[in-house]
Amino acid sequence: MSETGTMLYQCPLLLPQNKEKTIYDGFITALGRDFRLRVFLPSDFQLQNARLQCSVHLKNVLHGYHQIVKQRLQHSCDLGSFMLELKTILEAALKNKRELNAPPPPQYYSCLVKDIENLGWDKLVFVDTELSTIRLKVEDSAGREHLITLHLKANSSLINIRKQFLAALESMKEFWDVMDEIDEKTWVLEPEKPTRNATTRRIAVGNNVSINIDVDPRHPKMLPECYFLGAEHVVIPLRSKLNNNIHLWEPESNLLQNLKNVLEIDFPARASTEKSDFSMDCGICYAYRLDTTVPDQVCDDPRCGQPFHQVCLYEWLRGLPSSRQSFNVIFGECPYCSKPITLKMSMKKT
Repeated sequence: MSETGTMLYQCPLLLPQNKEKTIYDGFITALGRDFRLRVFLPSDFQLQNARLQCSVHLKNVLHGYHQIVKQRLQHSCDLGSFMLELKTILEAALKNKRELNAPPPPQYYSCLVKDIENLGWDKLVFVDTELSTIRLKVEDSAGREHLITLHLKANSSLINIRKQFLAALESMKEFWDVMDEIDEKTWVLEPEKPTRNATTRRIAVGNNVSINIDVDPRHPKMLPECYFLGAEHVVIPLRSKLNNNIHLWEPESNLLQNLKNVLEIDFPARASTEKSDFSMDCGICYAYRLDTTVPDQVCDDPRCGQPFHQVCLYEWLRGLPSSRQSFNVIFGECPYCSKPITLKMSMKKT
């Protein structure tokens, strides 16, 4: 059989596009599916210099087989024999994908239902129609409720996965205990609704004065990263106490109590105060929240103490002819009391 006859037999839908028969365009068929393909042959018809142009679907099926296809292209004696090799590779690739995407055996579903019964149907929040994605409610040893979303496979054990998840939750218990105590016993200004993965808290210390802490989840009782927000005449003494009393920090003791000891303060109690007492609106835009920021720049005059958003105060001072700037520090007058005010443009004020 001639090469043309072999090509017609192997790939009747792949036809030459010019009289020199150096360009073929059409489809290759495997396991009842057609895939678009173009073949560009050099003028000497040497296959090692040939080029294939595959459709997106064909590329996806042959993903991981590119090196094999290249080898077959270099070692085939003619285009007809190469197309036979390509069909064999394509059929193998399709069979492998079918096996990977094959539905689980019937016993998988019976075991899964039994696992859910053992855990309790009340713990089931969501399950898709294929029983491959499941969302469960899980409680840790402290009674905190968590949601876990599982993408199950044929060999998955719901009970074992839950045990692994509970072990991971237990490793975070100390961190969550520390954060829960802070949330329960202090006025947390930021974030308003902390999630379990939030490591920072901005805690009210007094009117327009707060401390922002960033707790290390791996070592939650160690001294956290701290920076203060508020008027300098209040912040400077607090910063000084933190530096001078660092030796009082006891790594195995309660974090909140350590903060009280080191700073020599009592945080305002939730029972005797309101959150609004510590979250005054910006004196320029008259809003508390501006995008994701809150008023964290405060007039240093004790008789004023008006807070401002950093960006609001920056725009105000920049518009005053009497203001001056040195690098990222602007010197001007408070919009409320006209006393000297300094603004340092930075992400954090320590």
